[in-house]
Amino acid sequence: MSLCFAAASAAQIPLHLLTPDALESFLSDLPQAEARWVRASGFAAQPGTVCLLPGGEGVKAALAGLGSDRDRRRSRFGLGAVRTALPDGCYRLETDLTGDALDEQLLGWLLAGYRFDTYAASAPVKAQLVAPDHVDAARLVAIAEGEALTRDLINTPANDMGPEELEAAARALAEAHGADISVTVGEALLSDGFPMIHAVGRASPRAPRLIDMRWGARGPVLTLVGKGVCFDTGGLNIKPGGSMGLMKKDMGGAATVLGLAKMIMALDLPLQLRVLIPAVENAVSGAAFRPQDILTSRKGLTVEINNTDAEGRLVLADALALADETPPDLLISMATLTGAARVAVGPDLAPFYATTEADAAALKAAAGRVADPVWQMPYWEPYEKMIEPGIADLDNAPSGGFAGSITAALFLRRFVTGTPRYMHFDIYGWNPTAAPARPKGGVGQGARAILDALSELLAL
Repeated sequence: MSLCFAAASAAQIPLHLLTPDALESFLSDLPQAEARWVRASGFAAQPGTVCLLPGGEGVKAALAGLGSDRDRRRSRFGLGAVRTALPDGCYRLETDLTGDALDEQLLGWLLAGYRFDTYAASAPVKAQLVAPDHVDAARLVAIAEGEALTRDLINTPANDMGPEELEAAARALAEAHGADISVTVGEALLSDGFPMIHAVGRASPRAPRLIDMRWGARGPVLTLVGKGVCFDTGGLNIKPGGSMGLMKKDMGGAATVLGLAKMIMALDLPLQLRVLIPAVENAVSGAAFRPQDILTSRKGLTVEINNTDAEGRLVLADALALADETPPDLLISMATLTGAARVAVGPDLAPFYATTEADAAALKAAAGRVADPVWQMPYWEPYEKMIEPGIADLDNAPSGGFAGSITAALFLRRFVTGTPRYMHFDIYGWNPTAAPARPKGGVGQGARAILDALSELLAL
C-alpha cells in the first residue's frame, strides 16, 4: 500500500486540478500548440480524467479533471480517481483549492493507494505526490492509516479473523501506541459479569471475549464501544445463504473504533481513550442460545430472545453497561447493527443517534467538512413500548418489522443510564461498488467525522 506522501525531489511533474468552468481560462494561458493538444485529446475536465502534456524528457505537466460542482456533490475524493489514472511519477499539486476542500482531495489521493493484497497480488499505485507546504500532511497520513486498518480488518475473512485474531489486532495496536489492554475470555465472562456476551458466543469453539484497551493520562474521557461479531450465522434463527454472504463484516463496528483509536493515538490527542470490544462468533451448535430464552444482562435488565439473529445488541449491551459504570465525558458505540438502517439510508450514509442536540450538530458539521456523510436518526420515545415484551424487561427483536434501527438504538440506550452524552452509529461498513478512493469491500464510516468533531465535543 502507498499511504504516504513523497519526499520533495527535484523532478516533480506539475499536476493541475481543473473544473470544466475553469478549463478554457487555463488553456488560454498555455502556448497555442499545447492548448491545441489538450483540445484534440478531448479532455474536458470531467471527473477522474487525465491529459498529459509531453515535454522534452517525458511528461511536462498533467491536467486532471475534478468535474463540476454537481459531480463533486455526487462523488467525493475525485483526486483518488485521478491517482489511479496517472502514470508513474512524482507530482506537485497546482490548484486553487484550500482548507477542507484541499484536505478532502489529498486524503482521496492517499486512500487510492490502499490495496487489500493479503490473499492475492495486487498492482500497486505508482504515482506519488509531494504534499503541499501549507497542509497538515502528518494528520492526513494518520487518518489514511487508521482507515486502512479498518478496511483490512473487515476485508479479512472470518477463518482468519475470529475473536482471537481480533484480540491480536487490538493488542498489536495497543503495543504500537503504548496503550494498556486486558481481555476477559470464555467462562471468565460469566464470573466477571458479562453473561450476554458469553451467551451469544458460547456455541462457537472460538471463545468469546471482551477486549478493554486504555490509552492516555490527561484530558477528557472518550469511550468507544464496537460490535465485534466476527461472523454471524444468525444462530438458531439461521440466516439464508444470501444474507450470510457478507457476515465477515459484522465486526465492522469493532474495526471502525480500532481505526479511529489508531488515528487518535497517532495524533496524540489530549484525551483519555477507552476502547471496549465484545468479540464473538454467533454460531450454531447444541450450546447455542435459543429463541424464547430470557437472559439477564450485566446491568440486571432481563432480555427475552425473540430472534437469535439480533445478537449484536446483546453483546453491546454488556459492554455499554461496563462503560457506563465509570461514566466517560462522551460514550460512542458503533455497530453493523440492522438491515433496517440500510433500507432507510442505503450503504453510503452512516445513521447515528445522539442524546444531546449539541453533540449531533457538532458531528453533522464535522461530517460536512471532512466528506464523511452521516444522518441523524431519532430516539423516538413512543416506540419504547415496542421493546417491552412484558415477560422480561426488554425484547431483543420486536415483532412487526417497523423502525428496526430506532428500536435497536432505544434498546442500547437502556444500558446507558449514568452517561449523559451517548452517541450510537448503525453503520454498514461495506462499499458495495467501487468509487474513487473507496474500492469495493470494507470501509470505515463515521470515524473521520468523529475525529474532526472531537475538538468541539470534548473541548480539546
